[in-house]
Amino acid sequence: MYKFDFEPDDFQKEAFEYIDNNKSVVVCAPTGAGKTCIAEHAIHRALEENTRLFYTTPLKALSNQKYYDFGKKYGEGNVGLLTGDTSINRDAPIVVMTTEVFRNMLYNTNFGSAKDLMRDVKYVVLDEVHYMNDEQRGTVWEESIIYCPNNVQIIALSATVANSEQLCEWINTVHSDTEHVYTDFRPVPLKHYYYDSSKPNDILPLLTPEGRLNKRIKPEKKINFHSRSAKRQNNIKDLIEVLHRKNMLPAIFFTFSRKKCDENMEKCSEINLITKEESKQIQEETEIFIKEYPYLENNKNIKYLYNGVASHHAGLLPAWKLLVERLFQKGLIKVVFATETLAAGINMPARTTVITAISKRTDSGHRKLTANEFLQMSGRAGRRGMDEIGYVVVMGTQFQSPEEVADLVRSKSNPLESQFSPGYSMVLNLLQNLELEQAKELILKSFGYFSSNDRLKPIVMQQINLEQTLAKLKNEKCPFGLTNEDFMEFNKLKEQYIVYRKLTKTLQKQAKQKGQKDTPEVIEYEQKTREIREALNKYKCEICRGYKKHIKNLEIIKRFEKRYKESCKNVEKQKDIYWNKFLAHKEVLERMGYIENGVPTNKGLLCSMIRAENELFISEIIQSGTVDELEPYELASVICAIVTEDLRADVYPNQPISKNTRKALNKIKEIRKKIAIIQRDYDINTEMYMNSYYSPLIEQWIQGCKWEDIAKQAESSEGDIVRIFKRTIDLLRQLTIIPNINESIKEKAKAAIIAIQKEPIDSD
Repeated sequence: MYKFDFEPDDFQKEAFEYIDNNKSVVVCAPTGAGKTCIAEHAIHRALEENTRLFYTTPLKALSNQKYYDFGKKYGEGNVGLLTGDTSINRDAPIVVMTTEVFRNMLYNTNFGSAKDLMRDVKYVVLDEVHYMNDEQRGTVWEESIIYCPNNVQIIALSATVANSEQLCEWINTVHSDTEHVYTDFRPVPLKHYYYDSSKPNDILPLLTPEGRLNKRIKPEKKINFHSRSAKRQNNIKDLIEVLHRKNMLPAIFFTFSRKKCDENMEKCSEINLITKEESKQIQEETEIFIKEYPYLENNKNIKYLYNGVASHHAGLLPAWKLLVERLFQKGLIKVVFATETLAAGINMPARTTVITAISKRTDSGHRKLTANEFLQMSGRAGRRGMDEIGYVVVMGTQFQSPEEVADLVRSKSNPLESQFSPGYSMVLNLLQNLELEQAKELILKSFGYFSSNDRLKPIVMQQINLEQTLAKLKNEKCPFGLTNEDFMEFNKLKEQYIVYRKLTKTLQKQAKQKGQKDTPEVIEYEQKTREIREALNKYKCEICRGYKKHIKNLEIIKRFEKRYKESCKNVEKQKDIYWNKFLAHKEVLERMGYIENGVPTNKGLLCSMIRAENELFISEIIQSGTVDELEPYELASVICAIVTEDLRADVYPNQPISKNTRKALNKIKEIRKKIAIIQRDYDINTEMYMNSYYSPLIEQWIQGCKWEDIAKQAESSEGDIVRIFKRTIDLLRQLTIIPNINESIKEKAKAAIIAIQKEPIDSD
């Protein structure tokens, strides 16, 4: 076993032993417990054995950080990096990559054949494997585990989740011999506090030693945000001064809004948290950094660094975030206002984490934080080897009660839930190498199918409850021994009696008006009415006190029978949901000529190599000839529009786009409409983005416009512009390496990439 310069914890030793015995492991431990050293143990083994290790992370920023850290530790020549737009030393013994890149490798696509790429790979580390819960991207982790060769040891590292043992059982079933390593021990224990704005100069322990809510904590008063006192109030500044006085800095303030992060930073303009010596160090470090990234020289946030505060979120330039991370890691920044993405493994531990609210806005409205989200953020508190205790402070707001905060803190972690979802690329890639039945076997290997008993439990319980209710209603006892069938016959006769009696009275009235009596018709109807009346008297229902309840029960039974049938259908549908989705996507592909006789056509092969939100949509655009005649800047403009989410559908670009781009986008609208109609027939609702908000900006950027002028034109932040331009580059790069694409398009895509890839876009 490799010797570390510290004594490993028991759970780490246990994992080392399993790895040494050629077993895969699922390691579940709190954030900050030291899971990375388990991966490092495997790295040392790979280097000693002359084999290779792939280290995967959920975020490109985290991959970049691991590449940087491992390069310093094991030598730059031993470490490579593969992300969507970066390829460095890809044949190195240790290769860091995003999990998407690893999954794409296993698909035998644009990175080369899986056999060649996985040559000599003995270990794959899946860091932050709890990302399987991610609604948009979780399926990537499942696919990576399912397709990973069985001779490769998987080292899955997860924050605490409720069903890590179930995850281990699943990997053991679909991959290879896998052991479960679990600990809830934190090397640096956490203490939870509450900040009540009515006591601005202190923080209160959240819980008593017995785990109950501290009675001294009171709910926040309702605030009129337009009042003068509310405007003067600066809770953030007050809390930072409390933490500074109590020696609880550095701190990360988690805020669920980029705008709020920046506003909170600006509220600290009068605070000074650093010494003269630290100020001098910040100046030196910043000047060195700006020499490498000169476009940061006039960044408006620099002045706040000299107060010891900064913000960190996706709206900022990547290089600026890197500077903030480095200064924070060196202890020079005392407070960082960050969105929750910072909790996803980036190496920025603090003495204290502050949760500014326990709810956040999502696409479907506000919701409370999950236990896992809270644990992930609070887990950033407490630096191993530096702090004896980590502190978590929750700020009181008028939108949450102290009881709700206490409940969240006491909550156990949530279970992992499968986000597995077959799509067009999966169908095409599987059918290249497998028969339909073999593909089904693979789909049924998903964690979602494995854990379907848990997933189906609520709807099966609903089905059972409906069944029991129906049985109870149908078994209602009649005091006269009549059955439900008898009762329904009585109701039928009663309805007939009402109709005949009414008709008889009408006929009698008409006969009287004509001076007639006892006409054959009147006699016939009177006789029939008497017969029905006599038949009704046999049933005793009219003298029964339970009649009204019984008739109401029959109506309820009808409703419940309908709901029960729907419930049965839903259970059957959910049992085979993954396979049904696979077949639905296959049907669409067959209708559009991407699959014939169960095998992908040339169109299908091209589509199978595209890695994007909707590969079918992009494939149709490329193969329709719509972009063949465009210039490089126009091609980039179109690609930019189809990689931009429709989150700002009501915002239009301030500048016009080129005539050819506009024509191409109009044709693409028709392509989107055609696909949408076909998808609707199969109950598929895959997003097809087309938002030209950034298109004029990328056209101007390629044609030589300065970054400052680009940034001024956009209502969105610089970080958003960089992100969309990088997405554009990623798809353009795919166009340069996918076979069967028009050579002219490939050359224009290369030219566009070169023109886009300049500072600050080329900075990570």
